[in-house]
Amino acid sequence: MTKGSKLWIILGAIVVGVGLLVLGSYNGLVSAQETVKNKWADVQTQYQRRIDLIPNLMETVKGSSEFEQETLQAVVEARSAWAKAGQSGSINEQVQAANGFDSALSRLLVTVEAYPQLKSTEAYRDFMTQQEGTENRVAVARRDFNDAVRGYNTLVRRFPSNIIAGMFNFQSMESFKADEGAEKAPKVDFTK
Repeated sequence: MTKGSKLWIILGAIVVGVGLLVLGSYNGLVSAQETVKNKWADVQTQYQRRIDLIPNLMETVKGSSEFEQETLQAVVEARSAWAKAGQSGSINEQVQAANGFDSALSRLLVTVEAYPQLKSTEAYRDFMTQQEGTENRVAVARRDFNDAVRGYNTLVRRFPSNIIAGMFNFQSMESFKADEGAEKAPKVDFTK
């Protein structure tokens, strides 16, 4: 074997090695991105389940004429914001809408606590059982989504896949975070 042919074999092996590295990194990024999309679809499904339950609660609550209409309106607006965000296709807009819905629903549930006659109805008890299960599903879906985003973002930032991510415009994604102040229970004031 001549010196020139050895050089070509070495160069060919380097090119093949780099090609395999690029291919493996690209495919890993695509797989991770698709996992994130799938987990986000799971979050959307659980939010839709939650939003679909709300009309039942609203009808039950409307039976109490003293009930705070402002809170009911906030829930209706939050449901509309979720629908609009879903049409936009933006995960970030949907996360913001979901957080707004979380806040409105929390206020509604805290407000309901002040109405013992409402809490004693069978429809309300059934709703609360379904709502509790849905909230657990939402929490699991959010956690799974955040895990998928973490894995994807790790690939986007880790060497050498970060080079491939930059070449093919793979961007980091945001995970689901609680709104500022979410650690505090909503305050309901009936003195207005």
